[in-house]
Parts: sequence; structure tokens; C-alpha cells
Amino acid sequence: MNDELELLREWDADAAPFTGTAKSRARHRLLNAMAHTDERTGTGLSRRHALRFAAAAVVATAVTGTAVLIGTDGSGEGGAPGARTPRLEYAAVTVLNGAAAWEREQEREPVAPRDDQFLYSKRIIKETEQKTGKVQTYTDEMWDSVGVSKPSLSMELGREMWEEPAGKGNGVWPPRKWSELKKLPHDPERLVLAILSSGSRPDGRSISDLDEPQRYEAYWLLGELLKNPVLPQGLRPAAYEALAHVPGVKTIPGVKDSAGRAGVGIAHTGRGSYKSKYLIFDPVSYEFLGFRDERTSASGKETYVQLSHVVEWGIVDRLRQRP
Repeated sequence: MNDELELLREWDADAAPFTGTAKSRARHRLLNAMAHTDERTGTGLSRRHALRFAAAAVVATAVTGTAVLIGTDGSGEGGAPGARTPRLEYAAVTVLNGAAAWEREQEREPVAPRDDQFLYSKRIIKETEQKTGKVQTYTDEMWDSVGVSKPSLSMELGREMWEEPAGKGNGVWPPRKWSELKKLPHDPERLVLAILSSGSRPDGRSISDLDEPQRYEAYWLLGELLKNPVLPQGLRPAAYEALAHVPGVKTIPGVKDSAGRAGVGIAHTGRGSYKSKYLIFDPVSYEFLGFRDERTSASGKETYVQLSHVVEWGIVDRLRQRP
């Protein structure tokens, strides 16, 4: 225990409070160390390492005000012996918390769009037909009505697609109204439960209470939220941290995005082949790079792999206007 006590002695409890960025870095470094130790050994943490990380977690919790619990499939405090708890993959947690830290360093308070305006975005889609290997690249543009009270226009693989205004009491996910986005909590677990409750009051559950379909739904809804080109400050990093709390997220190393950049994928194992759809991050900085998806032709004979990333976005006053 001497090493663990030394860690605690080295922390200055009277030091000035850490900034938000420093908190993110401290949390990220703890998770990164845990992930790398697990990768090197190929097994769980030794008791010595576990004690060191437990002591480090005490320091990190005191500094950051939060700690991430990595689930195991054994018994846990407050749980029945031998009960299976959904596992969080160390590497996935590392990437997602790293993405949150990167985003907090980069983001600035955005200009809030008005309900009568449009969110413009331009994305590149690189599509490959799996059997023939034929590659086609599309530049798609979208004009989404912020208040969903006007028609929206999007280009889908070069074709124009119109979205009618939402009727009274109806909405879209992710929300486009700034007032609705501002209501979403920034606490990771509360954010997961809020999006699953469709805006209603959470029913007192925790993430550990979610079944597999609900965990996959949380992953999917958070991924859709991240497609929104403009979010209130703090919400995007909160969404990355929320993904890190969803059991079933898994890394896919050695992938590339639509621009050919090397990346690491974050997928969810809850439905079908998890390697078909995932988010892509830079493997070093953890900057978010884009998405991978698959689609099937109308005939059902062809399957296409889609890689996409946003290259431009802005707030405009009318359809077909560009920033």
C-alpha cells in the first residue's frame, strides 16, 4: 500500500481548483493508463495495478469531481455475487473521453440559430459497392429548418430530398431548436437517460438498468446528436462522455475515413455486425473524423459501404443559401 499512499500524499489538497480542460485531461490520462495496461497484459489488472489505479481514481475524483466505473462480469459492490454487469471496453472509454477532452479545448460558444433560420452543412460521402469495388464520391448539402416550421432540403447521394414541416406537437431527433438543445443535460448518465425518455422525466433508472436494445438505442441516438453541425457549448463533449458510459461500445482499430485518414472506429455490439456502422476518431488526438455506414440497393442485390465527413457548415436565412 506504500505506493498508493505516496500517490495520495503527492496530491496537494490545497491547490487551486483545476480548470475544465485540466479536469478533462486528468480523467482522460487515468482512463488511458488503464486501457494501455489492460492491452499490454492481455488480462485484467493485477491487484497491485488495481490498487494503484484505485488510489489514482481517488485523486482524479477529488480533482475532477467524477469517476468512471469500468464494469466487469463478476460480482460488484451492491450487486449479487456472480451477476453479469455489462462491460465497458477500456479502449473505447479512452477514445471517447479523449474526444471529449479534445472538443473542450477546441470549442467556443457558438452563435445560437433562430427558429426561422436554417442549418447548412456540406458533407463528402465516399461509397464503395462491396462486390465490384466500384467507388463513387458524392458531395451532399443540407438545409435543415431550425424550428422545423419550414420545409427542409437535403441532397442524398446527389438526389434532392424534401422534408415537410413538423406538425404541431411533433419534432425531430436530434432537436434543431436551440431552446430544446439547451435543455439537454451535460451530465453523461443523465444525458443517456434523457434521450431515451424522449424528453419526459427520467423514471429513476440508471444506465446499468438498461437492456441491450435500449443500450443500442442510446448509442444510435447519441450518434445522431453528434451529426448536428452546431450544438450548445459543452453538449458535444458531453455526448462523447455519454457514449463512453453505454455498455457495448467497442473499438475497431485500423480504419480509414472518407478522406483517407487513419482512424479508430467506435461501434456498438448490440445489433448485427457491429463492424458495419461506426463513428471514426483520430487514433492519436481523438478528434472526431466521420462516420461509416452501409446501405442496400432497392433491389437488395448490392451493398454499399459509405464513409462520410462534414467539410463545411453554417447558419443561413433561406434555402439554397450558403455561408
